[in-house]
Amino acid sequence: MQIFPPRTTMAITFPTSSTASSLFASIDMGTNSFKLLIVRADSSGKFFPIDQLKEPVVLGRDTATIPYSISAQSQSRALEALQKFQTILNSHNVNRNGTICVATAAVREAKNKREFADCIKEKIGLEVDVLTGEEEARLAYLGVVQFLPIYDKLALTVDIGGGSTEFVIGKEGKVIFGTSLKLGHVSLTQKFQSIDKILEMREYIRSVIHDSGLVQKVKQHGFETAVGSSGTIRAIEKAVFHGYARDIVDKTVLVGECNRDWAFTRGELSNVVERLYGGGEEVKVMRDRFFKRRSEFIVAGAVLLEEIFQLLGVKEMEVSGYALGEGVIAETLSKVYGGYDLNTNARWRSVVQLAMRFNSKKRMRSAAQCAGIAKEIFECIRKFKDLAKNKVEFAASLNEKDLEYLEAACLLHNIGLVTGKKGYHKQSYSTILKSGHLPGYSAEEVQLIALLARHHRKKFPKSGHACFTEIPKEVQQRFRYLCAIIRISVALQHYQSLESQEMDSSYSQQDCNLGLQDRSEVHDQKLPTITHLVNSRMPELRKELEDFNMVFQQQFSVVVHSSTSELNH
Repeated sequence: MQIFPPRTTMAITFPTSSTASSLFASIDMGTNSFKLLIVRADSSGKFFPIDQLKEPVVLGRDTATIPYSISAQSQSRALEALQKFQTILNSHNVNRNGTICVATAAVREAKNKREFADCIKEKIGLEVDVLTGEEEARLAYLGVVQFLPIYDKLALTVDIGGGSTEFVIGKEGKVIFGTSLKLGHVSLTQKFQSIDKILEMREYIRSVIHDSGLVQKVKQHGFETAVGSSGTIRAIEKAVFHGYARDIVDKTVLVGECNRDWAFTRGELSNVVERLYGGGEEVKVMRDRFFKRRSEFIVAGAVLLEEIFQLLGVKEMEVSGYALGEGVIAETLSKVYGGYDLNTNARWRSVVQLAMRFNSKKRMRSAAQCAGIAKEIFECIRKFKDLAKNKVEFAASLNEKDLEYLEAACLLHNIGLVTGKKGYHKQSYSTILKSGHLPGYSAEEVQLIALLARHHRKKFPKSGHACFTEIPKEVQQRFRYLCAIIRISVALQHYQSLESQEMDSSYSQQDCNLGLQDRSEVHDQKLPTITHLVNSRMPELRKELEDFNMVFQQQFSVVVHSSTSELNH
């Protein structure tokens, strides 16, 4: 099946960034939930998620009695979740050697952990690495370093899980002190099942922390900044960000309209804790609506964190969007690529932070798909330049920094959707321009990224458009090239709404081609059919291809290969 314009020349294929070799995955078998993370990475260690899934397996329900075994029911839920993960991994064609599966407290403490791991190996084909508490703490710290600019700081990292909480003091990617305590939001909820027992829960938490010697160890080493890295802590930060402690929760609050971003103070935490269990049925309804699946365990998690603040002297906590799963990815990449500087991607971290601040996981996945397509087109153009022996003027000016601006704009182009669909590209532009949210980028670079996001839709900006007065003359032609790429990438991402497609690029002396392999047979049958997508998106694709070919003065073709049907358009 072909999409306009038709392919008329012999194409030469070459390895691309979207092949399985650039895809890596981690599976975190936690006490409360199992999490799958699939990322696209390069040799610098830069990565961003292209797909994520969380399944509420809740192994922690088996931990009410000690010693305990993972029950048959829990094993069944675990196998079902892992089979679902395996299907997704196969749909993305992730190499099995690039997938690392780790298990934490609930499996670590179970009497039958070896039998459980053997069952997973036999029925799913995944090797399970059961982490020690110290190893879990170290990997969580590695994940944090990939998200926040704390590499040079002496950082205390706290990761609250379902069955345990990990504490790490680290600097420059190295762990100075690490420990794991058997305090988790699921196990505490199981132990103190009534909100009337909050005081007992607090006393128990204090007792465990004091008996562990943690307070003395933290005082001995000290820390410059405190960081939270778990889903529970991110949920609390989100509650602070949206004003959960107030009467009205503002779901559309924007950067600049709140006191801080990716952080909260002890006072703000206390306000949220008080609101979580103060009052009656109305408070419970609000809690369920805001925290959803996490609602059952959020009270215990928040009370635990409040006690940690108090006992360890934490006044303010930064919050990481990355945790154990990303730490596993970082360690995998360091082995695959022969080691890299954990602090090399500070600029890129700020882009990911801003994207994750406003995008849901679904929109983040769409943005990542867009970035993947854009990179494929960009690389195709550069290969075209090499084939043409630099006779193509436009390609000679494109470099690695341009690719970074393009990928950044792709990740951020849809963040304005947080306020609704109407005019969201303008809101994306405005939010990107907010001072201080893309540290490491110059004002000119931020302007270019914002303009690319602003003009990814609606009319293609002509040479006399007002936007060209906002950037230096020498950047204006580069902007036109990158703008043409992001626009066609967004259009193709819409076409690619079957979610998992394989891409291959090819080029000849006359044109560039991007091939998309439809793999819809592994997906939900309720998704739109490829026929519907082609018919509904054809005009949009046609217009963007016309503009693209006008800007580059070269033919660019898109070919969709369907394994289930051949359609002529």
